[in-house]
Amino acid sequence: MSAELSLRDARRVALAAQGFGAARGARVGRRALAAVVGRLGCVQIDSVNVVVRSHYLPFFSRLGAYDVALLHDLLFGKRRLFAEYWAHEASIVDFERWPLLRWRMERARDGRGTWGNIARVGREQRALVKAVRERIANEGPLAASDFEGAASQGSWWGWSDTKRALEYLFWSGEVTTRRRRTSFEREYDLVERVIPAGVLAREVGEAQAHRELVLVATRAFGIATESDLRDYFRLDLADARRAVAELVEAGDLIALAVEGWRAPAYAVPPLRIPRKDVGRALLSPFDNLIWNRQRAQRLFEFDYRIEIYTPAHKRVHGYYVLPYLVDGRLAARLDLKHDRATATLRAHSVHLEGGVRAADLAGPLRADLDEFATWLGAERAVAPPTRSWK
Repeated sequence: MSAELSLRDARRVALAAQGFGAARGARVGRRALAAVVGRLGCVQIDSVNVVVRSHYLPFFSRLGAYDVALLHDLLFGKRRLFAEYWAHEASIVDFERWPLLRWRMERARDGRGTWGNIARVGREQRALVKAVRERIANEGPLAASDFEGAASQGSWWGWSDTKRALEYLFWSGEVTTRRRRTSFEREYDLVERVIPAGVLAREVGEAQAHRELVLVATRAFGIATESDLRDYFRLDLADARRAVAELVEAGDLIALAVEGWRAPAYAVPPLRIPRKDVGRALLSPFDNLIWNRQRAQRLFEFDYRIEIYTPAHKRVHGYYVLPYLVDGRLAARLDLKHDRATATLRAHSVHLEGGVRAADLAGPLRADLDEFATWLGAERAVAPPTRSWK
């Protein structure tokens, strides 16, 4: 390792790589939205709608207010540039990265790298899988609810075998999302009717795909350990380790040390360190910057967990808590809810990180909550008085 970075410099590199602090245009169009996915490599999808669907927020955090209809057009319109697939988790990916994930589709067809019940259906119920695919081929886009008996049995994980067959086809790259219904239910269609033929024809070998995905992850993170890079696209340990070693040997990655990090870090040369602490944004719990909780702790000294599934009496910070990024640090946590019945964005609580003063944060946070509320279509934003901030 030829260099050591201070933790503050590592944060600056990471925030710049993620697109924070960049000048915002007067109007956010398709090109700007596409550039976010191009920069990040993927955006994690989540259905929770306490404030807004989680995957809408990373674009707002980096670009400011935008028309969600433009994002829908990029995902589902005639001139679409994005598709849905398993990247980090279920994610938005652009067509450029689709061929880099074909190895995952091929492994899924063999029952590798997917959930056990989905692999079982693919292995043991081939006739069902074939029938489900043929019905989509003949009738066009269909949701799980369009298949008799396909409804979940009592819980999210109580899927029927028909639903599992659909997900097997999704994992295998046979079908993808044509559009989402108002309920957020996915309508599946054959990939050849959604993704351009030129994209589907591009062949990338496994080893090359792993190297390219590691490079995408490194550029998106700015600086990252091997563990961080492996987690970005959920690569297997051996695949990621081999790819990192090959990229270092080729000079496409450089290794360096970061203050306080035990493992070596990697960056794409030449490494440029911004001169200022930048970034001011409310972050989705699944934002690429913080989706790896261990990395968030290591990089920002920010111990974060989402408490949706924690019993109310055991929650520390609230039900749906968004970290608040201010000038290079994660400065606070806000338990937010979009109360649609009263057209109000409510901050139930504000928790400050160590060393952060409410007086310094009050003005920026008020402005950012007001901007956020306007984008959400709320008429007002309500926050507790600063004296109650913890």
